[in-house]
Amino acid sequence: MVRLKTIMAHTICIANQKGGVGKTTTAVNLAAALSVANKKTLLVDCDPQANATTGLGIDKRNINKSLYHGLIGQADAADVICETGIAKLSLIPSKTDLIGFEIEMMADADRDKMLRELLAPCAKDYDYIIIDCPPSLSLLTLNAMTAANSVLITLQCEFYALEGLGQLMQTVKRIKQGLNPGLNIEGILLTMFDSRTNLSNQVADNAVKYFKNLVFKTRIPRTVRLGEAPSYGKPIIFYDPSSTSSKSYLDLAKEVRNGSRRKDKFVIL
Repeated sequence: MVRLKTIMAHTICIANQKGGVGKTTTAVNLAAALSVANKKTLLVDCDPQANATTGLGIDKRNINKSLYHGLIGQADAADVICETGIAKLSLIPSKTDLIGFEIEMMADADRDKMLRELLAPCAKDYDYIIIDCPPSLSLLTLNAMTAANSVLITLQCEFYALEGLGQLMQTVKRIKQGLNPGLNIEGILLTMFDSRTNLSNQVADNAVKYFKNLVFKTRIPRTVRLGEAPSYGKPIIFYDPSSTSSKSYLDLAKEVRNGSRRKDKFVIL
C-alpha cells in the first residue's frame, strides 16, 4: 500500500474532458502569471500530447526523463523537473511515452495515486503546482485529481459548452468521496469569450446563474495573439505583455492567489 503524504503547495489541476477548451493555454499562462507574481510554481504536463511542454519552449527531443519515468517509479520528481527560463517557474515535462502509463499500471492497486506520491517530496518547495490534464476522464486525469487540492474547470463560450460539465462534476464528486476527500472546485473559467456575440454572453450568463460564485470574474478572450504564443514557446504575458489576454491571465492569477483557500468559494458536490 502506498502511503500518501501531505501536499504542501496549493495544487490545482486544470480539467475538462473535452478538447480545445483552453486547458493547456490556461495551465501554461496561469503558471507563468503566478511566477511573475513572485510565487514559486511547478507546472506538471500530464497530457501525452505534451503541448504544455512545447508551450514553454522545451524541445521534447532533448528530454531524457519525463513525467512518465516518474509515474512508473524509474525517477524521482527531482530527476524530472526542469527549468523553463522563467524565474520561479519549473516544469515536469511530458512526452508521448506517457501513453504507456495507463497500460503498464493497470494492474497496480495504487495506480490512481502515483502522481500524488511523486509530487509529495517536492511540494514543500513550491507555492503552487499546476497540473495540465489530458482531454479525457482517464487514469491520468484521475491521478491529477487525486494529487490536487482543487480543480479549475475551463468552460469555452460556445454552444455545447455546458454539455459534459455534469459528467465532470460527477467525476470530481466520486473522487472527493473516495480517493481525495479534500478535493474542491477552484473555480470555473470562461474561455474563448467574445463580448460582441450573444452566444458568449448567454453562456456566461447561464454559467453564473447555475454555478454562481464558482465562476471566476476573469474571462479569457478569444484572440489571435493568444493562439500564436505557443508556436513561439512563450506564455502570452511574455509574447505580448500588453494584450488583453495577458491582462486576463494576470487577473486570473490574482483571483487564484486571493481566493484559492477561501472556503466560501467551494461547494460540497
